[in-house]
Amino acid sequence: MRRRFCFTLDLKNDPALIAEYRKYHEKIWPEITQGLKDSGIEDLEIYLLGTRMFMIMEVNESFSFEKKAKADQQNPKIQAWEQLMWRFQQALPEAKPG
Repeated sequence: MRRRFCFTLDLKNDPALIAEYRKYHEKIWPEITQGLKDSGIEDLEIYLLGTRMFMIMEVNESFSFEKKAKADQQNPKIQAWEQLMWRFQQALPEAKPG
């Protein structure tokens, strides 16, 4: 059975950074796509309204956040992608750390 998770965060309020963020997502690195599939993520969509970003993720029964986090930590390309994306992103003021 598929499950759905929804997340939100903000992009930094800088049109040049937002344009660069969009450009990266036009050609997502293949290692990122493969890592998503390997973790049990079957579909992932990102929507942007102003600087507010919404991510909707559908996963299969094999998915767990713990397994994905462990696999991501062992994958240098995913680590590089995450670090790169935080150049553009900022957590919501209401968000819990982590």
